[in-house]
Amino acid sequence: MKFTVLGEPKGKGRPRFSTQTGRAFTPKQTVNYETLVHTEYMVQCKGFRFPDDAMLDMRILAYYSVPKSGSKAEKAKKLANAIRPTKKPDMDNVVKMVADALNQVAYKDDTQIVDCQVRKFYSEQPRIEVIIQEVKKGGD
Repeated sequence: MKFTVLGEPKGKGRPRFSTQTGRAFTPKQTVNYETLVHTEYMVQCKGFRFPDDAMLDMRILAYYSVPKSGSKAEKAKKLANAIRPTKKPDMDNVVKMVADALNQVAYKDDTQIVDCQVRKFYSEQPRIEVIIQEVKKGGD
């Protein structure tokens, strides 16, 4: 399964705590982006769900917008992948955002993910591209 979510990549936000109740809650920006990932998966992958016992491999390509500051030469290097993003969100927070958004949607639980790779690039069109495939049982 492969799908794309347009827009700047986002990472999972830390839980916040209410000063009135002391309860933890998920930041609204996180909830909104998880909903977007969920929706794009359902539309582009037609609601396909991996078997509950499947071992999964997830690949995420995160494309960040090129900063407006900087020279034309520096921008060209970024678009040619000679310079890659070393900025937030951290890659582990991007994985957490996508994996959690797809729980009970693409798979039963993100514990099924046994292999994962995240790669960060610059692009004129910020987005994330997600590829999920089943790992064959019995080896490779």
